[in-house]
Amino acid sequence: MFDQLNLPPYDIQLRKSDTQAIEVFDTFRSKWVVLTPEEWVRQHFAHFLVSECGVPASFLANEVGLKLNNTRRRCDTVIYRRNLQPLCIVEYKRPTVVITSAVFDQIARYNMVLGCPWLIVSNGLNHYVCKFDGQQYHFLPQIPSYQQMNEYNI
Repeated sequence: MFDQLNLPPYDIQLRKSDTQAIEVFDTFRSKWVVLTPEEWVRQHFAHFLVSECGVPASFLANEVGLKLNNTRRRCDTVIYRRNLQPLCIVEYKRPTVVITSAVFDQIARYNMVLGCPWLIVSNGLNHYVCKFDGQQYHFLPQIPSYQQMNEYNI
């Protein structure tokens, strides 16, 4: 149906809506959403963060609204610390989208509002993570665990 991703599979729940659109159940938002290629990546990556990286499901939120330059925007996923401070912003693209510096510019703009120390971008095939030290972004070779994100210092 959709592209094979560079992420582990999970027990995905699909259905057809009244309009015959295919929907996926987003366990993090507790609702059915239309299954687009980007949503396919979001669902797989969010489950990867919980199952493989140890992110507590209750500290992960999809489609988080924010206000940037008097316009409403949405972060694809935000991971929170236990004190509910934003820890990481995750941006997803469909698998056919090449991740470029423009994608990181977008997530960096969101980060001007949230002030997260971690940024992740994924198209489901390639995943990039960087740590923001307040001045510069430092790219790392792999996505750290939730515990490592909370402890890591540059």
